[in-house]
Amino acid sequence: MAHKFEIYTDKAGEYRVRFKYNSEVIFSTEGYSSKSSAQNAIDSIKKNGPSAPVEDNS
Repeated sequence: MAHKFEIYTDKAGEYRVRFKYNSEVIFSTEGYSSKSSAQNAIDSIKKNGPSAPVEDNS
């Protein structure tokens, strides 16, 4: 698969989510104190992302 979400633990011991496409990190989230909160972030992105507006600030 060319794209995926990853949950990982940062140096501070917090859970973070990163989205990778072709092994390149496209974005990562803030740190969460629990793994379930990181999973909730993924679920929210999947649910709300497709309908999010595009803001062109160029």
